[in-house]
Amino acid sequence: MAATNEHCAYCFDVLAAYLKGTSPSTVTASFDGKDKEYPLFVTWEKRSSSGDDRLRGCIGNFSPMRLDSGLREYALTSALRDTRFHPISLSELPKLTCSVSLLTDFEDAIDYMDWDIGTHGVWLEFRTPGGRKRTATFLPEIAKEQGWSKIETIDHLLRKGGYELTITPEFRESTKLTRYQSQKAYLPYSEYLDMRKH
Repeated sequence: MAATNEHCAYCFDVLAAYLKGTSPSTVTASFDGKDKEYPLFVTWEKRSSSGDDRLRGCIGNFSPMRLDSGLREYALTSALRDTRFHPISLSELPKLTCSVSLLTDFEDAIDYMDWDIGTHGVWLEFRTPGGRKRTATFLPEIAKEQGWSKIETIDHLLRKGGYELTITPEFRESTKLTRYQSQKAYLPYSEYLDMRKH
């Protein structure tokens, strides 16, 4: 199944209900296949005064979830509990864009270079010097959007996962990389309003 604008619109429905003081559990998912299970991510971006879209929240789950309950949960989690940002407010709603990514085709990579920029998302596992397991991921579009090489992407993942020491080739070799693909849909608030008028 591909991600669709209806998935994004449902996320807007859920977030709008919450911000307006209505229980999100009362919002009905009207899209097909709502009982199918996928790992998924919900991303919120906000249009700035200069016309750029800036990240406002992105959180998801690698465990397959029912689409209706998973999208409801992560529409709110990514909007309100991404610790990199303040929670999204009602006044921001008209400036938002929602993206839904359904993750597919998980494969263990041979090594940290065994993936293609623009095709694969990467999920990196590593251990800190103290032995703690850490993980971090970038969705398939991130490396390409940022203009990163594969090594730059891996190094950004290590930093995202909390690794603070010097990154050596030997440490990169010690990591475990899982590659995956995603089906993504993207919906600005203005198009969401148009969908809900019909």
